[in-house]
Amino acid sequence: MNERILDLFTKDALEAARANNIYRSMRLMETPESSRVKIRMPDSGTSQEQILLASNSYLDLANVDELKQAMAQAVLEWGTGSGGARLTTGNKTPHQELEEFIAKFKGEESAITFNTGYMANVGTISALCGKNDFVFSDELNHASIIDGIRLSRAKCFVYKHSDMADLVRVIKEAKSEQDAKQDARTFRGFIVTDAVFSMDGDLADLPELLRIAKENDCLLMIDEAHATGVLGKTGRGLAEHYGCAHADVTVGTLSKAVAAEGGFVAGKQLLIDFLRNKARSFIFTTAMAPAVAAAACNNLRYIDAHPERVQNLRDNVKFFCEALQHEGVKVEQSPSAIVPIVIGDEACALKTSAALQNAGILIPAIRYPTVAKGQARLRASLMASHTHEQLQAAASAIAQIIKNFD
Repeated sequence: MNERILDLFTKDALEAARANNIYRSMRLMETPESSRVKIRMPDSGTSQEQILLASNSYLDLANVDELKQAMAQAVLEWGTGSGGARLTTGNKTPHQELEEFIAKFKGEESAITFNTGYMANVGTISALCGKNDFVFSDELNHASIIDGIRLSRAKCFVYKHSDMADLVRVIKEAKSEQDAKQDARTFRGFIVTDAVFSMDGDLADLPELLRIAKENDCLLMIDEAHATGVLGKTGRGLAEHYGCAHADVTVGTLSKAVAAEGGFVAGKQLLIDFLRNKARSFIFTTAMAPAVAAAACNNLRYIDAHPERVQNLRDNVKFFCEALQHEGVKVEQSPSAIVPIVIGDEACALKTSAALQNAGILIPAIRYPTVAKGQARLRASLMASHTHEQLQAAASAIAQIIKNFD
């Protein structure tokens, strides 16, 4: 290995990350993801039990015995891998059954699955949009949306976060730009946004986005990674939450509240047929293991049959936010499962997170570039299985440790 050349590519960047308190490392979790876990402590090397407030497994389905048994049976029936891409030999009965149930669950004509939510976003945007198109993207959209736009080579206009007036402004700017070029082609605009913004926990205004998209002849895409299984009375997502129509393109993930793996797109049959033929991240990859597809389908069916799980999550979020407020911590009531506790300084956020971990509460510090510089935070994410006693203990510890660092 040419270590000198490798240093040229890596060393300075890593040193800068350490100096700016944005270097990242992984912690080792020694038990399955649930409301309580065991973590290997980095200093002592010993294991410590922690209240986990850092999981996207919002409904805690990964530990439901009947769902674990169902996946184990699917492995015995279908094996450990798929053996090929979906368009060659990889397409199996569990994939089709999963897509049919996603469409039913989301109230759409059809659905298509990808190996990850990231691949769903990248593949969908780069397939639908090209260099002559205009994309309008919320400034806080997930990295997978941003990367999909980059790959599409479309002209991107970023609008201020959830600012519908600014969205209208950039659409008008794009139309004026096309008119100035005397381009006779039909205007093709594509609005894309997260449904739940993963670092703030706030929601996109779907009814207003639908209105703006219709008035300006734009397609609308929403990413429901943090909405599926969380929002709406039965966990069906943003449209159920608002009681309104669906976006033209609904993307989601099966790895968060659904507690499996993979991503999906739901919509009209024409859209799904198009993606099956044009989305490179679908075409040129080996299919997810059939047992994983079966597990995702079983888990979705469980959510469908147990809406009380969604209600438990909502009740926990309300209790936790009120407990933090009572302890003097500045937080808003979250409409999702994500509760951001803004610290500001990156170094202080790291110290606060470390102190909480020593106290038996795992909440990671989120720093630049995931959030803006000076906006470092604790990102608490709740599960349906947390007890009120756990949440009260966490709220009290968070308040005390923040006061200690003030």
